[in-house]
Amino acid sequence: MTAFERKDRSLRPRTSTSTFALLRAFRREEEGVLAKPMILITLLMLMVGGIGIDLMRFERDRTVLQYTLDRAVLAAADLDQEFEPEAVVQDYLEKSGLGEYYDTPYVDQGQGFKKVESTIETPFAAQYLQLFGDSELMLQARSRAEESIDDIEISLVLDVSGSMNSNSRLPNLKIAAQEFVDAIGLNTIDGKMSMSIVPYATQVSGPDELYAQLNTTGAYSNALNGYYSNCINFEASDFTSSTINLTNTYDRTMHFSPWYTSDYRSNDNRMISLPVCDERSSREMLLMEKDSGTLKTFIQNLVAEGNTSIDLGMKWGTALLDPSINPAIVNLTSGDTPYIDPDFATRPAAYTDKETLKIIVLMTDGQNTSQYYVEDHFRGDELMSDVWYHENTGLYSTYDPSEGEYYWDGWGYEDHPYGEGEYRSCGKYSCTWVDEGGVPSERLSYADLWADTSMKYVSDRLYADFLGSSTARNTYLYGAYDTVGGSEKNSRTQAICDTAKAQGIIVYTIGFEAPSNGQAVLKNCASSDSHFFDVDGIEISDAFASIATSIRQLRLTQ
Repeated sequence: MTAFERKDRSLRPRTSTSTFALLRAFRREEEGVLAKPMILITLLMLMVGGIGIDLMRFERDRTVLQYTLDRAVLAAADLDQEFEPEAVVQDYLEKSGLGEYYDTPYVDQGQGFKKVESTIETPFAAQYLQLFGDSELMLQARSRAEESIDDIEISLVLDVSGSMNSNSRLPNLKIAAQEFVDAIGLNTIDGKMSMSIVPYATQVSGPDELYAQLNTTGAYSNALNGYYSNCINFEASDFTSSTINLTNTYDRTMHFSPWYTSDYRSNDNRMISLPVCDERSSREMLLMEKDSGTLKTFIQNLVAEGNTSIDLGMKWGTALLDPSINPAIVNLTSGDTPYIDPDFATRPAAYTDKETLKIIVLMTDGQNTSQYYVEDHFRGDELMSDVWYHENTGLYSTYDPSEGEYYWDGWGYEDHPYGEGEYRSCGKYSCTWVDEGGVPSERLSYADLWADTSMKYVSDRLYADFLGSSTARNTYLYGAYDTVGGSEKNSRTQAICDTAKAQGIIVYTIGFEAPSNGQAVLKNCASSDSHFFDVDGIEISDAFASIATSIRQLRLTQ
């Protein structure tokens, strides 16, 4: 074969390739082998991604719907809400562009509670799920809100010291406190709220019914008027405890006055009119009351007089929330005419009772000042004084041991107390003997003397003429009583505030035109900075309103 023939043969197409050769070549070829699987996988990824987008859009829309509905029912369930719940829910939905899905909510309301429940169901237009033949999902939202006040125990501790008579403070307090009673009472289920009011000044006075349940010494009483001076001289250690221990023995504050020389037997019951422990019913604590009318009447009758003892007010406010006093409350809720409503026989509730809210609202316009108590050597019914009193004439006879005679107030010395003989009466030219009537004077115990006659009168009128003013006052005034000063009372206040808060009691405090020292005490006492209010004038109503709103528990129940 020539060279030309060989070249010509190589240029001719291979038309004689067999079928088997083509198959063998295809088997060896790898280019494009994954194209179809990749197309399938890509389509599946797009479908899954599209479904994911649909689900994200679904959850987004559902969240917006649920959030809007939650806000709507919360607003509708607010006890302060002026509009009908149905209108409130509809308004929220319409303003959010969801008004077309509104359905009338379920509403249940009564004294002290309001429940609103609403449900929305609406279709959701999917974009990718339609590839599987289901282009719609249902968006559903359900929300239920309730505002109510569960079991609540409140101690309203109010300053009624003399400074509350200034600048219309007492009238402004009365208005604010009465509004507070309405805000709490009218929005509380009957039997769920008990409120005690603790008026405090120099001391805190309690009703006879409560003191009959306590162990005390130094109780003063007389035949005309029964028991007086239902106040306790607490020790410093008592302020580190929230309790009133019903088995302990407490010293009562005697019925006495360290003020005003003119305060003596100045009324029909032969008692001083302005004692340290004020016995007037308007100054006694009101215990565990639920009736708004009774509470508001009590507040309206408050009167202002005396010093400021924030520590004592806070001590009693705390004690009336402490379970230790429950046995006394049980007794006061018993009988045919119970002193406290039987609904409250189980109160104060245990601190572990999570269904019961314990609240103290402490208000003052001042700062801690002196608290007075009679020294031990001048206390007691059995300890007799050297003063005699003649009932018919009102004349005092005071024995002077240095002279061995009796000094008749304003008359001079005689050898006997008035009423046990006769005395010599001398005119310009002659003297005569006058029969004293045969009605003897009564020797007074120190308990009777202090209850009937102010310490200043005793020192300045009954002893000063023969002892001298300085000696008389040092013995029968400054030597007869002692004080707990403002600094010590600040420490006691802080101790009882810390004790109350440690027990879970929520403490609100109001400084009503109070000085900086008083404000500092209140700030430290409050549960937090937001629980303290510094107000002037009619702003006190705003403070009480804010506290009432805070106390009310608004909660989402589903």
